[in-house]
Amino acid sequence: MYKQIYLVDDEELVNTLNTIHFRKLGLEDKIKSFTNPELALDDLRFREDQFQRTLIILDINMPEMTGFEFLEFMELEEFPTNNEVLIVTSSQAEQDKDQAATYAQYVKGFISKPLRLQDIEDFLAVHNMVSRQAI
Repeated sequence: MYKQIYLVDDEELVNTLNTIHFRKLGLEDKIKSFTNPELALDDLRFREDQFQRTLIILDINMPEMTGFEFLEFMELEEFPTNNEVLIVTSSQAEQDKDQAATYAQYVKGFISKPLRLQDIEDFLAVHNMVSRQAI
């Protein structure tokens, strides 16, 4: 089970909509929302328990730092692999999917925007967080 869920998207509206989806699943208390990916990285770096299982909903195209730069920092700083990333992006480019695959130790999914409640349910069911019966 995920202890925290990080929403990292430069658009506050997107984070708000995603929060609503997680609220419907009873997971709102686990949400940490960031419009600046650098602040999200800092928060991840300085958590008390570095080894708690965390889901990171990550956009690729952001002005301060791309999602791939975010992943590169995770890799360079050897973040624990219990930080699991679900990329949610408007990009349809195959090269983005290929690039995401190079971070397979973190990236567990790649979904096109907008993130739907069904997408979250499917992802969580596969990753043993929530059973279909509980949804």
